[in-house]
Amino acid sequence: MPEGPDLGARDRIITYLLKYPQRVIDGDELMVVSGIGEWARRVRELRVELGWWINSGKTFSDIAKDEEEQAEIQSLTEVLGIDPSVIRSDQYVLLSTVQDREAAHRWHILNSIKKTPKSVAEKLLTYLRANVGRPVTGEELRYLAGDKSEWARRTRELRTQSGWPLKTRSSGRPDLPVGVYILEADRQAEVHDRQIPDLVRVSVLKRDNYQCANCGWNRAMLAPDDPRTILELHHLHAHVEGGENTVENLITLCNVCHDAFHAGTLVLNLSVER
Repeated sequence: MPEGPDLGARDRIITYLLKYPQRVIDGDELMVVSGIGEWARRVRELRVELGWWINSGKTFSDIAKDEEEQAEIQSLTEVLGIDPSVIRSDQYVLLSTVQDREAAHRWHILNSIKKTPKSVAEKLLTYLRANVGRPVTGEELRYLAGDKSEWARRTRELRTQSGWPLKTRSSGRPDLPVGVYILEADRQAEVHDRQIPDLVRVSVLKRDNYQCANCGWNRAMLAPDDPRTILELHHLHAHVEGGENTVENLITLCNVCHDAFHAGTLVLNLSVER
């Protein structure tokens, strides 16, 4: 651990970033604030050892390269006030003012997975499944991928092609900071549910007030002994019978109601206000 002036430099950097959360900060600013030449190393320590969610500009520019992530790019632009494609690699963003106490443990797991001979997609999925229900940053995923820009595309494909309930601020979890991901459950969606466009998915969730249209459950009601953990979309007119992936043909259900309906043990009660 650094001592003396270096430790003070780290404190000065985080104090400065905390004044401007979710704002793009130049590396030159952090160098001046820190007063030392190794300021970038102090930023890494804040991220890895102390659990501050600090994303580099490279992480955001990688997301912007994925042309199919228009909703995510728009969300980044709205929150950060700048097109993510023009953010430089020497710029930084503090995503949250809340310190993540589990970060050091996660980075240890991350380094173990990074050393395996798996593909980028396999590494990403392994890491996300090791952190089900816990948010991780794009910075972690980019590092895991060996700084290859394909991490952003591979991450999206886990959601849109493989059906993993991997959410971001723009794909159904508006409570998350930009640049943060969460695998809500260790289960893949049915094949026909994987083709629902993100914009349609989010429109349905918004219309249904982010709650189950059958029982009224929402994420604010999460409890340790409650089997309801995630929200999923259900086709009113079954997809196998020609039902389309439209806002009108989809409703929001919790995982328990959704499973029970398909098991034939539940008749939907759509009396909950939508």
